[in-house]
Amino acid sequence: MSKNHGDARAIRSRLEYPVIDSDGHWLETGPLLRDYLAKVGGSKAVEGLRVRNEMVASVLGLTDDGRRHQRLGQEAWWALPTRNTLDRASAMIPRLLYERLDELGLDFTILYPTLALMMPALGDDEIRRVTCRALNMYIAERFRDFSDRMTPAAVIPMHTPGEAIEELEYAVTTLGLKVAMLGSLIPRPIPALAPDGALRRGAIWFDVLGLDGEHDYDPVWAKCVELKIAPTFHSNGRGPGLGLRMSPTNFTYNHIGHFAAAGEAVCKALFLGGVTRRFPNLKFAFLEGGVGWACALYADLIGHWKKRNSRALAEVNPAYLDRKLLRELFASYEGESAAARLSESKPNPSGQELIDTWATNPASLDDYAACGIETAEDIRDLFVRNFYFGCESDDPINAWAFNSSISPFGARLKTLFGSDIGHFDVADMTHVVPEAYELVDDGMIAPDDFRDFVFGNAVEFWAGMNPDFFNGTAVEEQARSWLDLRREQRGSASRS
Repeated sequence: MSKNHGDARAIRSRLEYPVIDSDGHWLETGPLLRDYLAKVGGSKAVEGLRVRNEMVASVLGLTDDGRRHQRLGQEAWWALPTRNTLDRASAMIPRLLYERLDELGLDFTILYPTLALMMPALGDDEIRRVTCRALNMYIAERFRDFSDRMTPAAVIPMHTPGEAIEELEYAVTTLGLKVAMLGSLIPRPIPALAPDGALRRGAIWFDVLGLDGEHDYDPVWAKCVELKIAPTFHSNGRGPGLGLRMSPTNFTYNHIGHFAAAGEAVCKALFLGGVTRRFPNLKFAFLEGGVGWACALYADLIGHWKKRNSRALAEVNPAYLDRKLLRELFASYEGESAAARLSESKPNPSGQELIDTWATNPASLDDYAACGIETAEDIRDLFVRNFYFGCESDDPINAWAFNSSISPFGARLKTLFGSDIGHFDVADMTHVVPEAYELVDDGMIAPDDFRDFVFGNAVEFWAGMNPDFFNGTAVEEQARSWLDLRREQRGSASRS
């Protein structure tokens, strides 16, 4: 991609629609946050902040050899803007960021925390719940005066459906927050390795919420529908227990792809677990991992279904193996002694059981049974309709989402423009919109694709779940007009 960033304000002035940032970041000011948590949440909330800070500090405090000894992955030792002091302050001071939005070419921004990204992962049940509650109170208060152009995300713990539902209700109905970041990849003890139920490093598995989980999370998805909340995930895909991305010396090795890995794990589980079948109107977003992994997952789900659906499994069912013909072929090509030894082959221990199961109920062996797939097009409908993917501005792979010529059934995956302002990979906030527009300048996407990237998809995601999402904001009129246009287009298509 070219490096002629241009001017964000000038680019925005040429657009006939607003630019909506679906994933910016604000930076917590440690002393201010600690004082607030102590005031409203007491010592438990402060302890949650301390645990989060020490999780990273303890790793950075080790030598390379120390991390090797414990097999800990290197963390980001410099993770925030410093040379650009104005940008650093803008991420810390809501009013300053608010005043600069026009300069950045942004009309509206959804802001996620930084330190608090990890709070839903705190292991202690009481500390996790108290800390998330106090944080959400702080978040609501910190951004209340800027709601016409900025809205923050609540942090929702997900270790149990009950705690998630309780915090969702409080965040939405009491605090008035309208964006929720749900925890995912929940660490659970492996009973055989940690019989007392304690989490032990290396003796854990990660709950992906939609498939083979410890709990049924359908009540959480139902609560999201009731509260008009579109669940978003911003989970860490690296660290102890996850296996890969654990270089003790190289942070970049650990960082590349980790958001994508976390997003894919949950997205795949929600789909194969049938969540999008049971909740057809619920939209999910997976942030900061780009869309490349989603393009591959979408195609792979279709490819695997064609080979592993209940009818296709007949091609690999051992019951249909012509053993007589197989022996004759061995005798002819390998000799009689080799053919005689075929009988010594040991069958899969569950082989006959599975054959009997298939004979009476072929659908019971269908990995896609929960989502009720009858045709490959069903996968398109249940995937493309419900899932959205957060993409940073400088990622050229964003263009894949719009390339319907290579995507099965001509699908266009739904990208959400995310600025990632506030973090180390944005050296200059004013470059974000121009970097995103380079996809148009370089001929990788069309101008209408860019409109969908920075505006249309965001309106459909946020207001598709909550028609009032943009009420009272600077983009209210344009968002309403876009939704009206899309409804009219769908009506015309159905009539034709």
